[in-house]
Amino acid sequence: MSQRNIMSLLEHIVELRRLLIWIMAVFAAFTAVGLAVSPIILDYIKSTPPASALEWNVFSPFDGIQMYMSIALAFAITVSLPITLYLIWGFVKKGLHPHERSAALRYIPYSVICLLLGLSFGYYVVLPMSFSFITDISEKLNLVETYGVTQYFSFMINIVLPIAVAFELPIIVMFLTKIGLLTPDRLKKSRRYAYLVLVIVANVISPPDFVSAFIILIPLVALYEISVFLSRSVHRKRLELIAGTTA
Repeated sequence: MSQRNIMSLLEHIVELRRLLIWIMAVFAAFTAVGLAVSPIILDYIKSTPPASALEWNVFSPFDGIQMYMSIALAFAITVSLPITLYLIWGFVKKGLHPHERSAALRYIPYSVICLLLGLSFGYYVVLPMSFSFITDISEKLNLVETYGVTQYFSFMINIVLPIAVAFELPIIVMFLTKIGLLTPDRLKKSRRYAYLVLVIVANVISPPDFVSAFIILIPLVALYEISVFLSRSVHRKRLELIAGTTA
């Protein structure tokens, strides 16, 4: 390896170290903010269904602080995401072509919007449905429902977070199509395998019953088909751009 390549590698390592420090600093700052607003967020969660109908309990002296920190970390991850994506874009943009740079920067706001939509859909639609099914089963079995605050929060995260991540699928597909790594034809050919993966995901993140899994599967399939449609549009514009530059 030549001295120039060694220097270039060292420069990239230094830049990567600087990037990681900035990301950690941003995350730490928003974690501090999250600690301050955790009681407000917790009060909101407790006031909205299905949590509003529950009496929250703690089964360990550490449950309170665990809940406090979990909410702060969830807040920090969500709020720091746009800044983190922008910092990552600033690091990788030197290795991208001009159209790839503009695509990456343009899709960052859309990815944040899709994440917020996914969080809202998971929290206000999927979570109440799943919890309603579970409580119905408990009532049929004449079980006394006593929920711990950490158990409920864990259940909520396991439902809401995968849905929020799934809502990023259209943006990821559009970006990969924009830079030429995906095509609509490739997506259509892999549809049967994609559906199989979606069915597995829906069953993993839902309660163990067909109805809940089907309720979650519907938006996942819809997101995939939306991704195929958007990929077709982006691919057509990309071909038009290439044809215009070569003409």
